[in-house]
This record gives sequence, structure tokens and C-alpha cells, in this order.
Amino acid sequence: MIGKLTGRIDYRSTDHILIDVRGVGYIVFVSDRTMAGLPGVGEVCALFTDLVVREDLMQLYGFPTLAEKEWHRLLTSVQGVGAKASLAILGALGTDGVSRAIALGDWNAIKVAKGVGPKIAQRVVLDLKDKAPSVMAMGGTIAQAMGDADAEVIETPSAPVIQNVSAQAEALSALGNLGYGPGDAAGAVAQAAGENPDAQTPALIRAALKLLAPKG
Repeated sequence: MIGKLTGRIDYRSTDHILIDVRGVGYIVFVSDRTMAGLPGVGEVCALFTDLVVREDLMQLYGFPTLAEKEWHRLLTSVQGVGAKASLAILGALGTDGVSRAIALGDWNAIKVAKGVGPKIAQRVVLDLKDKAPSVMAMGGTIAQAMGDADAEVIETPSAPVIQNVSAQAEALSALGNLGYGPGDAAGAVAQAAGENPDAQTPALIRAALKLLAPKG
């Protein structure tokens, strides 16, 4: 299984790139959002990858973070959602947007992706709502996953970064320690992060606790 590629971009198309890794070229399909954040031809990029093998094809899909890769895996597990639809959802919303939409049960947000109708969008939310907390606790770029020593080699200046992902993960952990269920905590953190994307951990926890407080 090919889990990560680091190399120079030889070619950019509308939905895929060709990465030269020590003389071997790999065609990697990516979302529109990921494509927009990749560097130009001749520059180095790094992507987590997922290899799909079928009788009639072998295709690699690339993701700037482990969280995006995991959402792709989960999205394609939903009946009616193939790799193309998954990349459309991730391209339209980004990892943070997908996490927030599913945690809040907002299928209308999922529906904005090209080629995704209301029935599929509702199925995505229903099937994956319980998975949102674990994915929201993930995140980080490849450089962060490999450690600071390798960051200079594989980090790209224009690489897309999930905003505030560490703060959201820490807030989820804190709410779990306070006894809140994963689903409730994820929904509250997602809503709080959506209202204040730049909020750090303490602010997110306070905002989420207000949302979780009994109404009356």
C-alpha cells in the first residue's frame, strides 16, 4: 500500500497531478481545494495517499492531511458515494467544513458539492455522524506528522492547512474528560469553531460549554 508520496510535480491537470518520486511518476487525483494549494510544476510537494485497486483500474488519491484522508475513506464507505463524489465534498467544504457539517447534521452543506443530491447528502450525515468526533481529533500536515526535522523538506508554503484543528482536538478531549458524550461534544465544538474560526482551545471550550449548558 502506498501511504505517502514526496516528490516534484511534473504535471498538473484539472483533477490530478504527476509526481516524480526518484524517477518514478505517480498520477495522483486530488480535490479542487487541494489542487489550489499545491505548488507549481517543478516544485516539491508531499501528500498522504490512498490506493484504490479494482479489476479495471488502479488509482491514487492524495490528501494534505491525515484527517482529509480519513474523511475520504469514510465518505466512500457510504452507499452511493464514490471517490469522485468524495473529492467533490472535500473540495467544496474542506476537512473542517465536512467535520462541522456532519457533526451538526447539516446535510444542506454537504449538498453544495457538485454531483451530490439531497438523498446522498442526508445519507452521508446519518451514516457518519458518530464518526465525526474521532476525525475531528485528527489533523495536521505531513510535516507536522513527521516532526519538525523533516518539515523544511516536505512542507509547501501554499499547502492548505486546516484552521484551528489542534484547538478543536484539545477542546474535544477536554469536554470528554468533563463527561460529555462524543457526539454532543463534537457538535458543540464544531458549532463554536464555525462561529469563531480563529478561537484557541480555552475560548473553544468556553463557547462549547455554553452551547452544552441546559437551556431554561
